[in-house]
Amino acid sequence: MTIPRTLGTPLSPSATKVMLLGSGELGKEVIIALQRLGVEVIAVDRYPNAPGHQVAHRAHVIDMTDGAALSALIALEKPDLVVPEIEAIATETLVALEDAGRITCIPTARAALLTMNREGIRRLAAEELGLPTSPYRFASSLDELEQACSAVGFPCVVKPVMSSSGKGQSKLDGDFDVAAAWEHAASGSRVDAGRVIAEGFIDFDYEITLLTVRSLGADGAVETAFCEPIGHKQVQGDYVESWQPHPMSPVALERSQEIAHKVTENLGGCGVFGVELFVKGDTVWFSEVSPRPHDTGMVTMITQVQSEFELHAKAVLGLPVDVRLRAPGASAVIYGQVDAAGIAFEGVADALRVPGTDLRLFGKPESFARRRMGVALATADDIGTARQRALEAAARVKPVTR
Repeated sequence: MTIPRTLGTPLSPSATKVMLLGSGELGKEVIIALQRLGVEVIAVDRYPNAPGHQVAHRAHVIDMTDGAALSALIALEKPDLVVPEIEAIATETLVALEDAGRITCIPTARAALLTMNREGIRRLAAEELGLPTSPYRFASSLDELEQACSAVGFPCVVKPVMSSSGKGQSKLDGDFDVAAAWEHAASGSRVDAGRVIAEGFIDFDYEITLLTVRSLGADGAVETAFCEPIGHKQVQGDYVESWQPHPMSPVALERSQEIAHKVTENLGGCGVFGVELFVKGDTVWFSEVSPRPHDTGMVTMITQVQSEFELHAKAVLGLPVDVRLRAPGASAVIYGQVDAAGIAFEGVADALRVPGTDLRLFGKPESFARRRMGVALATADDIGTARQRALEAAARVKPVTR
């Protein structure tokens, strides 16, 4: 891959230009981190006034699953780096452009292609790399899904092969749930509504995100570093709380790092990878990987010397990274609670009176009851207190319409 060795001045002929494909709350933080290093940033999303649009040098609205439109925009802007931030992208187009030498995709176009689709990454992890995973089957019809669920057994989880943040997921306790799960998966898929994965349920103690950072060392070789493990709580397949560091045995941590290193080394490139793992005692199973900052990793904005967004920005630019933990902390999601455009937030001052807290309000132009509109962050001497503080701060923020 080609990483910029010098950094220019934005909006000048020397500019180092980065195009972000997807400009939600995670992309917004990456853009801010890049701009602090003097990078010219082009933010792209499927709807206007996305959070990242509001802080970028330029913004574009296109259907990123349209390969021709995506290719035309890249030809227009001529970015030094193309950084996918969501799954709903024409990744085959990115692969073709990278193969032709027209773009450098972060971390690689192949990584974006494989991880956008649960089938690609699961087959890589389990069948090529031999990593431990839950039992699984893929299905392209209701009949196939019924057979897949019977094969992996109940309870099981059904997910679209292309979705994120828990969208379209169902936990099935018996065959009477299969038809509803098929319909729910189709409605929650970002791109392909016709294919799903059925996963056998693992009786795990907890799930972690292990942020894995690939960056260039002083000798120009790629080095791998790990942030402290992040624990999280999910509701309806969507993250609602996260905390760092999550306590785990030295053996389980070592095995987690071995799995994360193996899969990210195969995907290649530089940047942050959010590796999701199930853990029971000292046993670890691979779940998923995102080749970019992870939503549960928003907690790092208050816990680490460099947040996951700063780590990603520095790694993709070929700069040194620092994964040290600064203090234990937690995050709690602030939901929209109402369906309306241009909402306001009351209680912000009250929220910030909770000791050790901070807030991020994302600036999304439209709110939905279950849409993530912000996050409360908190630190403390221990993660239990930090979680209480984050939840209290989040509860004090009240979305309202005007």
